[in-house]
Amino acid sequence: MTCVSELPGHPNSVFTRDPIVVTPEGFVELHMGLPTRRGEEAWLARHLENLGIPRAGRIEPPGTLEGGDVILAGQVAFVGRSSRTNDEGVRQLAAILERMGYEVRVARVPSLYLHIGGAMSMVAPDRVLACAGVFPRDFFRGFDVIEVPPDDFVSGNVICLRPDEVLVERSQRVVAEVLEAAGVSVHPVDLSEFVKGSGGPTCLILPVERG
Repeated sequence: MTCVSELPGHPNSVFTRDPIVVTPEGFVELHMGLPTRRGEEAWLARHLENLGIPRAGRIEPPGTLEGGDVILAGQVAFVGRSSRTNDEGVRQLAAILERMGYEVRVARVPSLYLHIGGAMSMVAPDRVLACAGVFPRDFFRGFDVIEVPPDDFVSGNVICLRPDEVLVERSQRVVAEVLEAAGVSVHPVDLSEFVKGSGGPTCLILPVERG
């Protein structure tokens, strides 16, 4: 785990998932869709470069793309087109990832969810937690899918610690019950203060190593 100094004037920078995507070939500096968060991208990029992680690309305006809309699973990249991520941002990221051999799958994210990560998470390399009815029928082809009901108070946002072991926000009791019934080990954590800011577990972490 790496700690970095606070970025003054950017209270949402605690949600470190959004400004950067890290791939096996290096990091991609994104361009935030929310104007008040711009500046976080270069801040995190400097810290990653100081860690010796190479730059693999950058999303340029008018493209916008936030890391909560990108989930890498093996050689598949699930990408959300949301209120924070526009078509040009998706196009630029797809070009970067496809050069690396990723199959890029894109879905529109309903307004109920801020990012694709609010409606799905990986719980194992080949296993997905997803809110039912949100994604196209073939979006998860090749993956085992655990579905939870789509609801204002149900989130698909969990942190995978290892295959079939996850952290779940404590209020997500329905999600925890569904996962446990599917054989997933669940650790509830109180993230209520971050939920007030529309964040969930994965919003708070930025993976910096990928195999």
